[in-house]
Amino acid sequence: MCIDHDRLFKTLLSTFFWEFLDLFFPAIAEEIDRDSITFLPQEVFTDITSGERREIDVLVRAKFRQQDSFFLIHTEAQASVQTGFARRMFRYFARLDEIYGLPVYPIALLSYDIPKRPEPDTYTVAFLDGEVLKFRYRVVQLNRLNWRDFLRQPNPVAAALMSKMQIAESDRPKVKAECLRLLVTLRLDPAKTALISGFVDTYLRLNAVEESQFKAELEQFDLLEEERTMEIITSWMERGIEQGREEGLERGREREISLVLRLLDRRLGGVDSQLCDRIRSLPIDHVEALGEALLDFETEADLIAWLAQYPESEES
Repeated sequence: MCIDHDRLFKTLLSTFFWEFLDLFFPAIAEEIDRDSITFLPQEVFTDITSGERREIDVLVRAKFRQQDSFFLIHTEAQASVQTGFARRMFRYFARLDEIYGLPVYPIALLSYDIPKRPEPDTYTVAFLDGEVLKFRYRVVQLNRLNWRDFLRQPNPVAAALMSKMQIAESDRPKVKAECLRLLVTLRLDPAKTALISGFVDTYLRLNAVEESQFKAELEQFDLLEEERTMEIITSWMERGIEQGREEGLERGREREISLVLRLLDRRLGGVDSQLCDRIRSLPIDHVEALGEALLDFETEADLIAWLAQYPESEES
């Protein structure tokens, strides 16, 4: 599956920009009049080196608290290593200074998995007799941050970006479960919840073994908002169904049936084996419908009544 990293990160930053600053740059967030934040049009620049036209990612104008002075915050999300990135950050800085005549606070959000070495935060021009220029920008390098350090942060950006931080392979199911737990406690509106949950599910797609471990992690949580949790997991299931359709993979169908059965088991405290066989024989669109309907089930009788809508002869 081809992931549109650029769109995902721009949407996350545009929706939760204040929360992004508060998480990674609290001193700056403290000095900003929150109501003054304004998103400016994406400026287009021509990269002289490559000849390509580039858009900066996120540009915000903000006002200092109890002052009449404004400044810009330029955030560049980078999903892959790129030669000359530091120089490009300087070019953007200089161009924005020329256009707006305001101080610019530059941030690079690096989301690639490798390399894990510390990435530069400086662009320097120097000669034998000394430096002519030393430009510095702030760097958030996700692959050098430990997800455990963000577990107790009541912040939607933490819930999303933990999925791109430094994670051992064996911890992937636990991290996805912890992202879910944090997301449930935040009580965001449905659209914002869907944005964060979709982000996490995109970057933490689990295999069958990991899904089993993920379920075990959830069973250890004292999740007070059970229905809200189920809704998020079901949304991940529906994304998997759609992906399975696009890829035309039978294993995608089996994966989603398995997830529905686990959700039912969690919801009802167990499902009769004959009912499980009925569910396995359902067409994929019926599985999708069951994934939505099971949120309203209270007993196994509700499941039986729902399955009665689809005679066995129609299920093959």
